[in-house]
Amino acid sequence: KILDNVAGVSCGGQHGAAVLLDGSLWTWGSDLRGQLGRGATDPSLWYGGVPQASAPVKVVDSGVSLPAGITPPVPTVGGFSDLLISKGGTTILTEVPEMFGAETLLMNRCENEALFDQTVKLINDFKNYFTAHGQSIYENPSPGNKKGGISTLEDKSLGCTQKSGSAPVKGVLSYGEPVKDRGLNLLSAPGNDLVASTALAASGAQIVLFTTGRGTPFASPVPTVKISSNTPLYEKKKNWIDFNCGALLEGTSLSELSEQLFDYVLRVASGEQVKSEAAGFHDMAIFKQGVTL
Repeated sequence: KILDNVAGVSCGGQHGAAVLLDGSLWTWGSDLRGQLGRGATDPSLWYGGVPQASAPVKVVDSGVSLPAGITPPVPTVGGFSDLLISKGGTTILTEVPEMFGAETLLMNRCENEALFDQTVKLINDFKNYFTAHGQSIYENPSPGNKKGGISTLEDKSLGCTQKSGSAPVKGVLSYGEPVKDRGLNLLSAPGNDLVASTALAASGAQIVLFTTGRGTPFASPVPTVKISSNTPLYEKKKNWIDFNCGALLEGTSLSELSEQLFDYVLRVASGEQVKSEAAGFHDMAIFKQGVTL
């Protein structure tokens, strides 16, 4: 079949994907790791539309280990954030260097001009911090990100900002500052996983949601929920993955999966241990002098 009205194409190691102008997603090649997003793992060649792409797809990326065109934790965590905030809760978004390139999406959601100015300062202060230490501002994504399918900083930043859902920004926090405003808050901290998670805990986060497409076996001072982007990762590393967002590619709707994550987080908040806690692990890392990406 020859595809018409193609809006974008991306090629991975042994597979490819195309998004059409109507938002539909087509994939082809080997599905050994579930990259094709059709709810299966099969090393034989396959070609066709992706029925699980229920929402229109606008950007497509193909990686070695990630499903093509969709990164399920991003909209799921965003949906969770909106759900929690709608019930009077508070969420905190951090890893400021991973907002570079998509920061205007957050600025446009600031509740007032003062918060807009604080968000601009949050971004610019981190860029100045990099420049003062002779570090390239845009030396991101990491080699592991690129191998997993993230090709540019903008790709990564769009993922970071979408984890905040669609709620307005209610507060902007400096490093170590306790959260005081209900709703969505932005926190100044670097992109390093453990440093950022420790900063979240220091600002008052009682649970950290950590999304991963490749698997990262760390904990933090508070319960750290590991969320996998694909079912093969969840099946392979059940000893430290707590929640599987690969279900989004297997027929579960975004609203249903966000509700499931919300229910799981409530259980954790009520005393259920995450995998790292049950294994006895708690880690922490402080934002040190010098450059921390």
